[in-house]
Amino acid sequence: MGNLVQAELRKTTTTGLWWGLLIPTVLLALGGGLLSGLIGRAFVDFTSSADAEQLSEVLGVTPDQWKFSLFGIARSINLTTMFPMIFGALAFSGEIGRRTITTTFLTAPTRVHTMLAKLLVYAMWGAIYGLAIMGFTALGVVLTSHPSQLPDSGNWAMLTLVCVISSILMTMLGVGLGGLITNVAGVTVLLVMYFLVVENLLQFFLRLAQAPEAIIGFLPNGAVNGMTGSVVADLFLDKAGVVPEEAVEFLRILAGAGGAQAWWLSALIFFGWVALAFGGSWAVMTRKDIT
Repeated sequence: MGNLVQAELRKTTTTGLWWGLLIPTVLLALGGGLLSGLIGRAFVDFTSSADAEQLSEVLGVTPDQWKFSLFGIARSINLTTMFPMIFGALAFSGEIGRRTITTTFLTAPTRVHTMLAKLLVYAMWGAIYGLAIMGFTALGVVLTSHPSQLPDSGNWAMLTLVCVISSILMTMLGVGLGGLITNVAGVTVLLVMYFLVVENLLQFFLRLAQAPEAIIGFLPNGAVNGMTGSVVADLFLDKAGVVPEEAVEFLRILAGAGGAQAWWLSALIFFGWVALAFGGSWAVMTRKDIT
């Protein structure tokens, strides 16, 4: 098993795919962090003005308690975790398309061993991407944010945890769909279109039709966004003082957690989607004729 894991590592490190996708990942994460910090700073500057003093008095909070930079952090994480998903999809579908997987299947004890090795290696890559995303997002926020807008150490730890878990699960979803849709261009277009366009339109029409908001939290994008979004919404509301009840759902939507459950339940829901995709790929690969 150890040799198979090493072989899978060599497959992913001897091509430029891992760093070719890591570069735009960290650049986008850094840009998202910079923008998040600027938004938080702008809010503090506004609420510190005389025009906003009455609002602060009514709500019973000071501007530093409204950590709006958290919302930008959530959105940055949710957007950039698409890259490890694409990495997983491209790496596995490309391996099948180029038939380099043939040697692995022929030399491994069983195909189950091969799929387990892939599971371990791509989970590791998901964690690496997740740590990079969180690190560069945090760097951007620290560089531009007002000090009062920065999360404390416990908040950073929680955000890092959900970012890494989200990145691992997104990577495994990509691997699963890459095994089912072995066309490199096809699986990439499908994933990008679904996560950026299709489900966002579906969520829009569900809200327009006044469908139960909880439905959104059971969709793939709604579930994975709900992980980070629910944490951010809870962290924000915990320090925000008195928030009108009608504003709470708006804040959850702003964080990307509209209709989402608690972060751990959103993780379980998305894990179900990942298990469906990876399990389907596993079933196909263990029975597929290799030439």
